Amino acid sequence: MPADETRVQPRLAKGFRDLFAVDLEARRAMIETVRAVYERYGFEPLETPAIEYVDVLGKNLPESDQPDGGIFAWKGDDEEWIATRYDLTAPLARVVAQYAQQLPKPFRRYQVGPVYRMEKPGPGRFREFTQFDFDTVGSSSMAADAEAAALLSEALEALGVARGDYVVRLNDRKVLNGVLEQSGALASGKGLTVLRAVDKLDRLGVDGVRELLGKGRADESGDFTPGAGLDDGAIRTILDFVQAGDPDRDVVLGRLAALVGESAVGREGVAELGAISALLAAEGVGPDRVQLDPSVVRGLAYYTGPVLEAALTFPIVDDEGVTRPFGSVAGGGRYDDLVERFTGEKVPATGASIGVDRLLAALRTLKRVPATRPGPIVVAVLEKDRLPDYQRLVRELRNAGLAAELYLGESGFRAQLKYADKRNAPIAVIVGGNEFTSGTVALKDLALGRELASNIQDRDEWRKGQPAQVTVPRDQLVSAAREILARLGGRP
Repeated sequence: MPADETRVQPRLAKGFRDLFAVDLEARRAMIETVRAVYERYGFEPLETPAIEYVDVLGKNLPESDQPDGGIFAWKGDDEEWIATRYDLTAPLARVVAQYAQQLPKPFRRYQVGPVYRMEKPGPGRFREFTQFDFDTVGSSSMAADAEAAALLSEALEALGVARGDYVVRLNDRKVLNGVLEQSGALASGKGLTVLRAVDKLDRLGVDGVRELLGKGRADESGDFTPGAGLDDGAIRTILDFVQAGDPDRDVVLGRLAALVGESAVGREGVAELGAISALLAAEGVGPDRVQLDPSVVRGLAYYTGPVLEAALTFPIVDDEGVTRPFGSVAGGGRYDDLVERFTGEKVPATGASIGVDRLLAALRTLKRVPATRPGPIVVAVLEKDRLPDYQRLVRELRNAGLAAELYLGESGFRAQLKYADKRNAPIAVIVGGNEFTSGTVALKDLALGRELASNIQDRDEWRKGQPAQVTVPRDQLVSAAREILARLGGRP
């Protein structure tokens, strides 16, 4: 490249990030744990493209009043507008409508993959993130909604989140609509604005929501969000509603029945929550796991009935130094009208989505990250003229089903061990001139070496019986490697 030519600056697109092995391995282990729960409930996998036509996706994002608001969209070579998916539910609706005759009814699927939203990035908030969904399409039974709440609870516990550190919270959009009807907000056409305001309760608190229900609110940067413009009486009714929660599900049902009054849609929502609560009780899922919480409304516009959210309740210190609960890591609800956009007929559906990256951050905070696979066994190269002999060692390990790699760099022995350590290799295989002559191989237990170097207490007896390096006959390479790996898997 000419000296005077400007070099391109390596940089990430705003709101995106690079992920390396340590994060990807932890994510993979977490996903596999959750996948086992989904499959135990009878859900089967599905994959859809990351790109859909804009009109197929529909306008359902929170804070989006424009058809392409909040999404990455462009005109394709067929002159139609296409976009990256903003969630996994809108593409599912397209699949159900397109393949209606081939699919079982109900159709129960799970899907994991990246989604994209052109929203304002911030700490821990990215424009590309991974969701892990499960959905039941074709059932109007509240048993499907109760199952969704129980499944989220079981998935969190499978990941090591203890009861008391999480709660699955349930509400019903119909109840909210009943309250809006009673307050007059529904008739004024402000229902969606109210919904978006209530959905920010965890982040902004009661006072922030009060501002959004009234004239509006300016955030820390000075950006102003117009409010719903409700009068004081209507605001008071809605705030009474969102604060009507209680650990006793029957107490909440009583409060909600009083708030919706004679509203038919509100009473229908209360009845649905009552049915879900009874089903959960029959399954042994108590309020220590699932509660009724009217503050849960969910921001997406397509929800039509029960909505739910899994929140982690243990305290953290946020970026502003404020101690607060960790918050939501999963959510979903019933969307009975989404498929109707394509077919003209109602197709009941319900499901939920786990925010994979956010939940993984929570597991790190709890020190509950699922165990990840170690790196490969690294075969060091001490005699470059004997490269084929080293390659045979690697092939033997691989043929035995063990992950192994040959060091392919140019550095000396000490640097090779540092490389193996960075690769999180459990073992380094060391064969030099003496070993070739004697027909032996040396295996260095790198995991044990790291542990010995960390000066952990109360392990003296264990250390004495576990040498950090062993030398064995050449034909015992695989068995010796397996013995070290077995010890590694058995360590606490």
